[in-house]
Amino acid sequence: MSTSAIVFYAISALILGAGLLAVTSRKIFRSAIYLLSSLVGIAALYFWMQVEFIAAVQIAVYVGGIVVLIIFSIFLTHASGKEMPAPPLKRSIFAILAVLLGFAATYSLVNEYGFQPSTKPFTPTVSDMGTQMLSPTEYGYLLPFEVVSFLLLAAMIGCIVIAMKPTEPVPEEPTEAPEDENKLPTAPAKAVVVVSKTTI
Repeated sequence: MSTSAIVFYAISALILGAGLLAVTSRKIFRSAIYLLSSLVGIAALYFWMQVEFIAAVQIAVYVGGIVVLIIFSIFLTHASGKEMPAPPLKRSIFAILAVLLGFAATYSLVNEYGFQPSTKPFTPTVSDMGTQMLSPTEYGYLLPFEVVSFLLLAAMIGCIVIAMKPTEPVPEEPTEAPEDENKLPTAPAKAVVVVSKTTI
């Protein structure tokens, strides 16, 4: 096995392992850290593929933006040490089935697609990537780019909503009337018993 293949499998194991721990951990802060590790692994994969610009965007947007915002929201809600309840068995079974179906669909799509070997090396530049990403033509990615921007905006709004605490009304304490300092203290009232005498 070549060194390039070893690096690829190591990075892939980091991405998949951290992603699996992110969705199975019962502590929300650990899930955020595992998500951070998975996204850093994706950036490392881009660096390994010599696409430095995409790797820098991955670190700046996802690692430095979304995940850091999620961690700040966790700290603001004081939920970093809380442990989430275990999901019910039915939900776990549906999650496993969804993962298996996703793997099966991905495997079938990859096998059916006819990959053609490249006849000449192609080194994309930042200008080429920007033109291809924002091109409104048939092979452009303008619409997916806008959809991703809305998803990022929704994630930011969700983190802000999570970080906001509901304000509870403070009960008012009963206020006592101020005492007059010049007023002399009065003796406590005593019950007076009147005894009537009858004369014969």
